[in-house]
Amino acid sequence: MTGAAIVTGGGRGIGRAIGAALAERGHDVVLADLDIDAATASAEALGPRVTAARLDVTDADAVTALVEATAARHGRLAWMVNNAGVGVAGAFDATGLDDWRRAIDVNLFGVVHGCRAALAVMRPAGGGHIVNIASGAGLAPRPGMVAYAAAKHAVVGLSTSLRAEAALDGVTVHAVCPGYVETGIMDRTAWRGVDGAKVVAGIPIRGVTPEKCASVVLRGVRRDRAIIPVTAVTHLEWRLYRFAPWLLGPVFRARARVFRRHASDASDAP
Repeated sequence: MTGAAIVTGGGRGIGRAIGAALAERGHDVVLADLDIDAATASAEALGPRVTAARLDVTDADAVTALVEATAARHGRLAWMVNNAGVGVAGAFDATGLDDWRRAIDVNLFGVVHGCRAALAVMRPAGGGHIVNIASGAGLAPRPGMVAYAAAKHAVVGLSTSLRAEAALDGVTVHAVCPGYVETGIMDRTAWRGVDGAKVVAGIPIRGVTPEKCASVVLRGVRRDRAIIPVTAVTHLEWRLYRFAPWLLGPVFRARARVFRRHASDASDAP
């Protein structure tokens, strides 16, 4: 499918890698990011098909304006990749309401805004792909990341439910659940009442590269998968939690104990 692509949170990590992969496949790509310096640097590195735009995905009007302008400039919008997200971690009672609002505003409503704007231009054009970056935390419990997991579960539910509606207009909707990808998001996560460095140091698996993640995402879209788990661990955990959730109870409790073990002396929740 020819046409332009918008990737939110495109300045780095998974967003940048997906933007690069789409440009390689002949699409004109807009890397949209609140950090315009990161988006600009990535666009310049990826070549003439890639441009940068500053975007706050919590601003519905701004998202709509960018989508409409991109569709008008390039003739059609073929891909909308709703990737922008923020991390928040810590025990439930150490996570403040401001953290909850931020997690939901960016991780959920940012996706809602992107879906609404994209559908409005894709329906009349007869098709397109909407790719919502959720998380492994959207497929199974994540003690110590309750606010983040709640938002990502919502993204999965949004995507799978919208998928049936959008299909009537030739638009495919996909929920991507990456798992552990080496993007540096842990460094930008808001850690509340816990020593994040110690938690990260204890993660027993190695993440895949953003480029590998992008490859899996595009293959999943090509195969029209509703849910696209990226890593083998995420895929296994998803299957086990669906069919034998009792098997994972000890795993989730062990994760909860990790956060409790590395709790800081005082909560820094707002």
